[in-house]
Amino acid sequence: MSKKEKKTKGFGKENYKASLQRLQLELVKLQRHLIKNDLQILIIFEGRDAAGKDGVIKRITEHLSPRETRVVALGKPSDRELRSWYFERYVAHLPTSQEMVLMNRSWYNRAGVERVMGYCSETEYENFMRSVVPFEQMLIGSGMQIYKYYLDISKDEQERRLRDRRVDPLKQWKISPIDEVAIEHWDDYSEARDAMFRRTHTEISPWYVVKADDKKTARLNIIGHLMSLVDCPDKDKHAEQPDAEIVFPFDEIYLQKKIIAS
Repeated sequence: MSKKEKKTKGFGKENYKASLQRLQLELVKLQRHLIKNDLQILIIFEGRDAAGKDGVIKRITEHLSPRETRVVALGKPSDRELRSWYFERYVAHLPTSQEMVLMNRSWYNRAGVERVMGYCSETEYENFMRSVVPFEQMLIGSGMQIYKYYLDISKDEQERRLRDRRVDPLKQWKISPIDEVAIEHWDDYSEARDAMFRRTHTEISPWYVVKADDKKTARLNIIGHLMSLVDCPDKDKHAEQPDAEIVFPFDEIYLQKKIIAS
C-alpha cells in the first residue's frame, strides 16, 4: 500500500469534517483580509471532466460572503462572443476590489476542450498560447492575485465517476455531450494538458497539480495549499498543511515519471 493510500484510508469521516471546518475558518480570515485591504483574488480550476472541480469550489465558498465571492462557470459562447477578442468574455467576470472569484474552467478551455474537440482552429489555438502568459502577467501587474489548480485523476477514476453520473438522478445536471467522448479522447486530453503546462507554467503564474482521485483529500489539500500561498497575517500557520505529494507545482519530471496521469 502506498503512502497516499494509507493516508486516504486513514481519513475518517469525522476527521475530514473537523479538518474542513478548521480550514474554512482560515478562509473566512482570508476574506476579511481581502476586504480590509481591497485585494483581488482569482482562483482557476481546470481538470478533466469529473475531476472534482465543483466539489472543491463548493467547500471553499460554503461559508464565505456571497457579496464578495463569485463562482464563474461560463457556458457555450454566443455568436457575438465567438467574433470578439477571445479573453473578452472572461474579462467581464474578473474580480474587482475586495472580491474573490473562482473559475470552474477558464480561458484555458482553448488549450483543452476546444483544442481536443476541434472547436477552435490551429491559428486560434496558437494565438491563445502566445498571448495567455502576457495576459496573466498584465493582470498580476495590476495587482490581481492568480492561483491556477489542475485537478488530476486517473483514467479508471474518471470512468467510475462518469458512470456514476449516468445512474445517479442527483447528478444528471452534470452530464454533457463532452462526457460521452472523454474516455475516448483520454490520450488527446493528456497531450493537450501537457502542452498547456509546458507553455503556460511560469514563475509569476505557476500551475499547481492536485492528485484528486480521493475527493476529500484533494479538497483539504487545495484549501490548505491556498492558505499557504496567500499573505494573510491572521492565518493560523499551524492549521492543516498541504501534502507535497498531493499538491505540487508542475515540473516536467512529473510527466516523465508518470506521476501526473498519462
